[in-house]
Amino acid sequence: MEQRAAQRNELAGADLSAPLFVPADRPDRVAKAAKRGARVIVIDLEDAIAPDHKAAARANATQALASHPFDGAYVVRVNSVQEPETLEADLAALKPVLNSVAGLVLPKITSVEQVHAVEALLPPQCDHLALIPTVETARGVRESWSIATASPLVHTLLFGPVDLSAELGIDITPDGTELLTARSTVVLACADAGLARPLDGPWPNLDDEPGLETSTRHARRLGFGGKIAIHPKQLTILAAGFHPSATEITWATEVTDVYTTSVRDGVGAARLADGTFIDAPVAARAYRILELARRTGSGT
Repeated sequence: MEQRAAQRNELAGADLSAPLFVPADRPDRVAKAAKRGARVIVIDLEDAIAPDHKAAARANATQALASHPFDGAYVVRVNSVQEPETLEADLAALKPVLNSVAGLVLPKITSVEQVHAVEALLPPQCDHLALIPTVETARGVRESWSIATASPLVHTLLFGPVDLSAELGIDITPDGTELLTARSTVVLACADAGLARPLDGPWPNLDDEPGLETSTRHARRLGFGGKIAIHPKQLTILAAGFHPSATEITWATEVTDVYTTSVRDGVGAARLADGTFIDAPVAARAYRILELARRTGSGT
């Protein structure tokens, strides 16, 4: 299959630390989401919508995308490729407003061929759409390396702990050790493919803020770039967890200043004031932290 190169990726500069899922059958929540601080709003046409409400949800999603301009990014979670008629109906309904959509979340992806099947349904003028395949099954985890490189339109992967834990018959815990191997596999697959850092699935207990904090800290430590929010009240904790802290920004600024001076003087390694040696990989990490701080407005 001939793959289309992305002409522009509107998610490349987006703050994906806390994408907020909003059910498409509740269009009132789309406008409220922006007011509550969401920077990426994911309009959900899949699991959050009962089968007999799908048609109405599509109409609501289209109306919301046309009626609520947003200075962040809109993403839509369409239905699974395993339900081709439902997926095709989603894309047909969205066609008039796809220019307002930055990306599509693809649920239950287990193979390269499924990514290609979705790509083949996209209109030619929609090469701006970034794709975010969701890895949420054992087979999906196994195939995450190839899914990450399935198409130039793939921006990153989304890890789905709820479905995977159900498949494995285990409980989700805040520290996530029960799914450590699966999560790390997805992180490594994205890094190997040169994609943006992956997104972790949601912490499902809305009233458990300590659990959300622990889950967020664990996800970031593993290398995730963000975590799904399922309610606006989760946004503050997620942003604090994934945005660079003042301490990190101070460290990164020192590293880049010292390293720049060192390279200018013809030396490839340098030492910080506390005695820590730094070289090109450390400097690259520092530059990434400063770029993320700039993109998210951290430290301002």
